[in-house]
Amino acid sequence: MTTAAKPGEPDYGDPTSEMYVAEESGHAPRPEATIHPPLTLERVRIHIPDRRRSPRKRPAHIADALDFWAFAGAAANVAMQFAHRGVAAGVMESKVESGALMVHPWKRLRTTASYLAVAVLGSEEEKRAMREAVNVAHRQVRSGPDSKVKYNAFDRNLQLYVAAAIYIGYEDTHQLLWGKMTPEELEHFYQGADTFGTTLQVHPDMWPKTHADFDAYWVEACRQVVCDDDFRAYIDDLLHLRMIQWYLRVLLGGLLRFLTSGFLPPHFREEMGVEWSESDQRRFENLFLFVGFVNRFIPRFIRFAGTNAMMADVRRRIRKHKAII
Repeated sequence: MTTAAKPGEPDYGDPTSEMYVAEESGHAPRPEATIHPPLTLERVRIHIPDRRRSPRKRPAHIADALDFWAFAGAAANVAMQFAHRGVAAGVMESKVESGALMVHPWKRLRTTASYLAVAVLGSEEEKRAMREAVNVAHRQVRSGPDSKVKYNAFDRNLQLYVAAAIYIGYEDTHQLLWGKMTPEELEHFYQGADTFGTTLQVHPDMWPKTHADFDAYWVEACRQVVCDDDFRAYIDDLLHLRMIQWYLRVLLGGLLRFLTSGFLPPHFREEMGVEWSESDQRRFENLFLFVGFVNRFIPRFIRFAGTNAMMADVRRRIRKHKAII
């Protein structure tokens, strides 16, 4: 694995650098009482019904998944990212209040959506500008002497895990809306997904080459998903939307909790203490069968309006030399 820094960046793999990130960052001994049987792919991915929709005119690629339905699983995807002990420690101990999800949820939504839009649709110059903006915030996210888990926001392994979780969110939503993809279609969809990590410090040779390699990586990575009581309390606030206005919680709380629970794989639900029944699973799948049908009749420019607006906002900010995040 190469560890060379991208042009203009410190070399985070250089042990002599103050920004050095050791490979073991984010790891800690797994408590004896929480040891589970060997994980399987079925336990770390949600179930996609084996039903096909109308034939595809062409194989889908990652940019086809950027419509507004991708936000249906956003909270679940955030919870999956935070469930890794290294990422969780960085989020819960972070001193960067301006980007804290539980303090500034709408700003965090905008900056995350902007990053994803740039990662998929942006030019190399736009990706470089986004990387530099994110790096400024990440430089402050490092474990301290009293931290239970060693972490650093520049740790490529943690970034790889987060990028993999992001990709899974897009793949799951796209299949729920448009039908289960064949292995060949999945492989085509997967190509280019490394941009979610390589837009930051993840090197292309770290990203699994094939979709099968990705599945194997994800099963292994999920061994680091272990939630303690502090994290469960944090996730409970997220699932119950305690970071947004009370009237929005009243209007949307029930639906968003249902969607969030449905987009969590079984292993994550168990670790987070989220209850989910077979009846819930049927309702979840039937909901997306209906939504997928309705989605066919919504013009593409409407479905992609949010992503296009984020991309336009980033370009405007770059042009006017304003802060991107």
